[in-house]
Amino acid sequence: MKPAVSSSQSLRIALLMSGVSAVLCAQAVSVPKTTGAIPVAAGSVPFMAAANNLEPTDLSKFGYVEEEFILSGNANVYDWAADGTVTVKTPNAPYANRILVRRPANPARFSGTVIVEVTNAARRYDWAMMWGYGRDYFLEHGDAWVGLTTPGAINSLKKFNPTRYAALSMENPTPAATCPGADKNGPSAIEEGLRWDYYSQVAAALKSGGAGQPMAGFNVRRVFMTTQGGDITTFINAFHDRSRLANGSPAYDGYLVRDPPAPSRINQCAQGIAPTDSRRQIKDIDVPVISVVAQGEVPDAMKVRKPDSDDPKGRYRLYEIAGAAHIDSFAYSGLPSFDEQNLIGLGQGTPDWPFNLKCDPEIALSRQPLLMYAFHGAYRNLDEWVAKGILPPKAARIEVKDGVLVMDQFGHAVGGVRSPWVDAPVETVVTTSPGPGTCRELGHTVPFEAARISSLYPSAKDRASKVNDSVDRAVSARYFTQTDGNKMKAALAKDSAVH
Repeated sequence: MKPAVSSSQSLRIALLMSGVSAVLCAQAVSVPKTTGAIPVAAGSVPFMAAANNLEPTDLSKFGYVEEEFILSGNANVYDWAADGTVTVKTPNAPYANRILVRRPANPARFSGTVIVEVTNAARRYDWAMMWGYGRDYFLEHGDAWVGLTTPGAINSLKKFNPTRYAALSMENPTPAATCPGADKNGPSAIEEGLRWDYYSQVAAALKSGGAGQPMAGFNVRRVFMTTQGGDITTFINAFHDRSRLANGSPAYDGYLVRDPPAPSRINQCAQGIAPTDSRRQIKDIDVPVISVVAQGEVPDAMKVRKPDSDDPKGRYRLYEIAGAAHIDSFAYSGLPSFDEQNLIGLGQGTPDWPFNLKCDPEIALSRQPLLMYAFHGAYRNLDEWVAKGILPPKAARIEVKDGVLVMDQFGHAVGGVRSPWVDAPVETVVTTSPGPGTCRELGHTVPFEAARISSLYPSAKDRASKVNDSVDRAVSARYFTQTDGNKMKAALAKDSAVH
């Protein structure tokens, strides 16, 4: 009788057969304990529920449900050397954290794809920025979306509902230690470094299919990670190779990166990673990575530009979106409602202007959907790359000369992914605005004078023709989905009639 093969042995065998030598020392990612779905009742609802977002979504109208779970297990705290070596600093610390799941109610409607978003905690509470950009595509496509709470948002959850979130903990396993990176250089109650194993274990739970797991009864075939923030860079560079399931497959099957950010620190004591550090560059891994960079982000993202590749050991695409600013209203639509923000004492501004400071001169928060449509196209391309082996299109880079973007006659960047907003414009999109705080990341528009519009487009039909040609080229090239192409044509046709 042959001896049984353990899951760790299976992992090593699978990795040897696949030639993935960099992760032979990795242990199989454990499946965490799942509690839930957590009941919803009057006075006890999930924080940042879709119906309570700044821009609410009635998921039932799309055949979707929303459920909240608490995942618990053990996680290591790691160190990350300048040469890329990852070591365990503190092993097997207990944690418990929540995930928010939005999925089709009917398994037959499910696409097989789960988008895992590491929610943004810049405001010290969960902010589903990428849900705001991707919602329409996910709901149309039948994808599941899973939002992960990060350590920096746990205290806000406990303040929102102490009973519902009493179990949440990413407690510092070495509270007596001091370190330069910790709060006030002293002990910190929360160890943010526990989140990396939590991220891997979430993927393992989603793929396990076991009874009581978040996607039980659903055939999960692909799990992708996305976020606005440096956690995705750290995870790709430090943890993707070692985050393997028992069968040797990766925890995450692909990544959609927004404006490739500097890596997050790996633990609360770690120093920030210097601008010249090689760990800032997204490394080649064995699953596809797609990066989307708005025109307004290109100057800062130049230092980590990398070429497109179809090599199985480093599949990569970069889409730079001409005429798009770093951020717009769609990013903020996934914020929790102002009632929820104010309940935890962290509300800013108003629903129309969710900031404490105004720009000078004042501007409106942009509703231009270009960046949102670009993300939709990127999700579709990532999904088809992994599911069907369909190579995504390659796009020209935005042109840069002597560190400055080359601009066309309309004031938009030359090159990059094109759209009607830059190919057939009636205004210049300026991707930064004067003023304090976030203003430098916000775009505003400068309308053309009537005489210039008449010169460019003698009739509404002339502009409509140029808009349609631009849309057709972009959709045919697969930068945008057909659904969004139709929306562009309809919206810009109304705009042409006005002008």
